[in-house]
Formats: sequence, C-alpha cells, structure tokens
Amino acid sequence: MNLNYQKTIQAFQSMGIVNFEQLYAQAAQTALFDDFETGKITAVAFQDGIRHLSGLNLSNDEINAAWNTMLLDLPAERISFLFELKQQYRILLFSNTNAIHLEAFRNIIERQHGNSRLLESVFDRVYYSHIEGVRKPNKQAFQHVLSEENLRAEEVLFIDDSEQHVAGAKKLGIQAHHLVNTDVISLVKSLGLDGVA
Repeated sequence: MNLNYQKTIQAFQSMGIVNFEQLYAQAAQTALFDDFETGKITAVAFQDGIRHLSGLNLSNDEINAAWNTMLLDLPAERISFLFELKQQYRILLFSNTNAIHLEAFRNIIERQHGNSRLLESVFDRVYYSHIEGVRKPNKQAFQHVLSEENLRAEEVLFIDDSEQHVAGAKKLGIQAHHLVNTDVISLVKSLGLDGVA
C-alpha cells in the first residue's frame, strides 16, 4: 500500500500537537506507538495516550482520522503482479500495523477492489504485528515468521521500505532489499524473480 507518514504528522500538528514528529516517524517512535503496534494496548488506550501526550481534548474520531491519513491506496497492478508471483513462490506479508489502521486499510481496499480481505487471498499468509505481538525490526519478529512457516533464513527474500527493518532481517541471515521507492514490480523483476527478467 502507498503510505505517506508525513500526512499523519501534519494532521496531528494541525490539531495542535506541534511535537508529533518527535513522537512518531517511520524510523523511530515512542513506546505508545510500539505498544499499539504489538497489541499490548487497545485502540481506546492508544487514543487516551494521544490525549495524554498532547494535553488536548481530541475525540476518538479526530484521532483516528489524523492517524489514518498516511494510508493512501493499493494500485491494482501490484495486486495482479503478486498473483503472478504466487504461481511460482510462497509470498507472505508482515506488516507493522495496529487495529485502527487494519480497519482503515481494509475499508480502502474494499472501496478500490471490492474485497476488504483481498490481502488474505493474495498472500499465502499475512502477519500483522498487533495480532502476532511482535514487530519489525526485532529479531523475535523475523524468527516468529520463520518458525511459523518452517523456513530457513537463507531461503527467504524480504523486501521493505524501512531501512532499519532490512537491517534487522539481514542480522538473521535473511536476504533483504530496501525498497527506496514504491516500485516493487521493478525491484522484483531486477532480481529475476518474476520469470520474465
């Protein structure tokens, strides 16, 4: 899915949380966000935490709307390409996410593609950090997926848009590539994994 972290930062800043970028960014975040992404706290506790951090009396709807502004779209050509890859490889999704975002991106996918559970049909299995209780780039997160899937690290290719997640995967011996733009299709073809390149 296309994401824009800056949109969420700007949305919270416009509501009066001027230091939001110090609290949350793609590269690092405070414990409130980590706890939410690993399922240690509920959506309500997260919303209360935002109110506590900000000192503002924000509604749950205001918090959710600002939090979800980073979620953009999921281009149809990526879905088609993943279905092609699935004919030759097992493909898995491991997303650092949370209950609010999961509901929001399922709604986006429903509007775009007519199927809120599309990712569950595209991938052989999906792993959401708040459900699994572990998040990237922690070693335990990668080890969890390897164990669940009965995989050896060297058999796996991991692609991620966060450099720290790629570094975490490499520490376990996983082949990992940093996606520096959103062109996953070009990256996979350049690696010769699509049967075309």
